[in-house]
Amino acid sequence: MASKKDSEWHRKMAAHLFNSTWVLLEKKGRSREEGDTMIHMAHASRYHWGVVGGRQELAIGEWQISRVYAVLGRPEPSLYHAQRSLEICEASKIGDFPLAYAYEALARAFAIAGKTRLRAACLKLARTAGAKIAEDDERSQFFKDLRTVPRARRR
Repeated sequence: MASKKDSEWHRKMAAHLFNSTWVLLEKKGRSREEGDTMIHMAHASRYHWGVVGGRQELAIGEWQISRVYAVLGRPEPSLYHAQRSLEICEASKIGDFPLAYAYEALARAFAIAGKTRLRAACLKLARTAGAKIAEDDERSQFFKDLRTVPRARRR
């Protein structure tokens, strides 16, 4: 069990790394080194949430890792972490935006893997889950993000 001081540090690091990963995710013209850094920061953030966070933070951490790999065009690890996000949501009965984003991550991973039918099925599940997001601004942001899921690539 982490001390209060250690818990605060882990929480601060988890949030800092999560937010720093987003800066690189949104960067245009990201270098290969920045792509590698993004991978490491997303995994490190998830690790720190594993020390101090709840199941929701774990699901969101897995989702972010999946997103990083999807942006980098790596379907296998993207799919693995999207599936982990969904498993955590299902096992812990987490709905709302973490569940919707878990389906979004699966759709995105299947898109970069060239799996058209699986992408479509996950998009449908994402839309259904997204419609149940309680907060208007979170629901609006989710549907905005969902529109960025690419078409399935030919492999």
